[in-house]
Amino acid sequence: MVINIFINNKRLITVNTSTIQYAQICEHIEKATQLQTDDYYLTSNGKRFDGDIADQHELHNIHCILRQVGGKGGFGSMLRAIGAQIEKTTNREACRDLSGRRLRDINEEKRLRAWLDKQGEREREAEERKKRKIEKLLATPKHEFKDDQYEEARAKLTEKVNDALEEGLKQAEEAKISATDDKKTDVDACGATSSKADLGCKRKSGTKDKAKANKKKKGALWIGDDISGSDSDDSDDSEDEAIASKKAIKI
Repeated sequence: MVINIFINNKRLITVNTSTIQYAQICEHIEKATQLQTDDYYLTSNGKRFDGDIADQHELHNIHCILRQVGGKGGFGSMLRAIGAQIEKTTNREACRDLSGRRLRDINEEKRLRAWLDKQGEREREAEERKKRKIEKLLATPKHEFKDDQYEEARAKLTEKVNDALEEGLKQAEEAKISATDDKKTDVDACGATSSKADLGCKRKSGTKDKAKANKKKKGALWIGDDISGSDSDDSDDSEDEAIASKKAIKI
């Protein structure tokens, strides 16, 4: 009979004997690993083995499983404390459904289908907006303005304009009449001043004639000089008369 002893799924020793007992198997394990019987337990075919092997004609595989040292617990409370520190995710779209697809892809597919279903409606609305815009541009504008205060102010304004125009025409006529009167008075004044100037000129000419006669009497002895002097005197007299007449006209 062949007995294979495994530890951690690795074959430790192989025993080939006719008969073997539980105590003998423990001795073989202690010699190979220096383990005590309290540190492990044996299983065979998935069941716990703690007795003798009766069947001597079969191959037996015995597994040596190490015992784990445990405490009084507290692992659950530790997990709860750690879980309170972990933030809960709100991104549900990263989750998967039962078929393995992410919820993000499923939602995108739904939104795309809804958008494609409404594509025809959007096109019709766009055409209607274009038609309304064209009709609005082609239609004649209709402006309605209603303001009572504005109408009253406009009526009063026309009346004020007419009154102001009439008043301006009256003032213009009065200004023309006053201007003609001023011209008449200026003409009369000019006539009076011109007559006075003529009288003054005649008086001056009379005095000048007397002076000339006196000069002629004094210079009668010199014949040649008298002729030239009389010519110069005549020219001087004519110049004085011309100046006096110009002054009278200006006045």
